[in-house]
Amino acid sequence: MRKLINLCAIVCLLGLMGCNKPEKELYVFTSFHEPATEGLRFLYSEDGVNWDSVPGIWLKPEIGKQRVMRDPSIVRTPDETYHLVWTTSWRGDLGFGYANSKDLIHWSEQQLIPVMAHDTTTVNVWAPELFYDDENEQLMVVWASCVPGKYDNGIEDVKNNHRQYYTTTKDFKNFSETKLLIDPGYSSIDAAIVKRAPKDYVMVIKDNTRPNRNLQISFAHSPYGPWSQPSEPFTGFLTEGPCVTKVGNDYIVYYDDYNNKIYGAMRTSDFVNFADVTNEVNIPEGHKHGTIFRAPQSVIEKMMNRDNILP
Repeated sequence: MRKLINLCAIVCLLGLMGCNKPEKELYVFTSFHEPATEGLRFLYSEDGVNWDSVPGIWLKPEIGKQRVMRDPSIVRTPDETYHLVWTTSWRGDLGFGYANSKDLIHWSEQQLIPVMAHDTTTVNVWAPELFYDDENEQLMVVWASCVPGKYDNGIEDVKNNHRQYYTTTKDFKNFSETKLLIDPGYSSIDAAIVKRAPKDYVMVIKDNTRPNRNLQISFAHSPYGPWSQPSEPFTGFLTEGPCVTKVGNDYIVYYDDYNNKIYGAMRTSDFVNFADVTNEVNIPEGHKHGTIFRAPQSVIEKMMNRDNILP
């Protein structure tokens, strides 16, 4: 009888342990389709390599002079909130769009965060990218802006000479002063930051000068810099919109190869040596660059089963 009781206790304990097992998480890729006026889309993947679409549009752009939703970037913070930022206009806006959600279905009111309002000569605010600084428990937003006359134009037009800026926030109500993130000495956009370990950060960034327009790597001991001079390019001509995700022991850098009208991918373990794995990944046609984050499988299942998807 005692053996039976002990067996039952073990079974119950195993059952409780099973209940507390962490839920499986999927890779989720933010997306948009040209001309970027429809709104936010998603892809999902179990392995970070083979992607499928989450049908429908989940947030329509309502703010900005041109009311587009380009370059959507999402970070999930420890309180299980999904924070979204995006480009609201090609030119004319002094800030980026922001909204948040607890389930990727219902979203807060959209806001324009005026991070360049201190300099009204600013031409644009492009490709805001979110990075969660777990050491300081705050969000960092990185973007590219062109401020005519502020830097040497080089070969660029005065209204196409971009630099990377950033601000930090804990609540999207209070923000640090806008600061320059990196000045490589030429126009650069589309910066994506990755933390590999304490005091070990990597940035994938686009050289946006006319002859190049390709992707490079920079390193730093802090996400706020100072950043090293960017490397030689590791992608070809007319590539942009990088995002990075860890798959196994390696990282995959996804990017928009708009020269060949495909989505490209590079695998690396050290951000020095790269292998082209474009032919090994599967991405639905029409997907344009966003960012990759993780979400519980149940969140995506609810989205897939939702009947009243936005048209």
